[in-house]
Amino acid sequence: MALGSGRRNKDQLVPQAHKALDDMKYEIAAEMGLPVYQGSEDYWGHITTRDAGAVGGHMVRKLVAFSQAALISGKQ
Repeated sequence: MALGSGRRNKDQLVPQAHKALDDMKYEIAAEMGLPVYQGSEDYWGHITTRDAGAVGGHMVRKLVAFSQAALISGKQ
């Protein structure tokens, strides 16, 4: 099978996480001063790619920090 021609699995492992991640995305965007608001049908066409990517980067940093804290607290 050629690269990119496979079927993507769009089933979510934890469907309840979608709302939490969406809330986090808009919270970070607000902290960065980006003019996007929850309920805007996820249209970010007026946001630069750099800014949208920065939101994703901040999300990853927060999720990694949260996971590290959970691992540490679970070991003690």
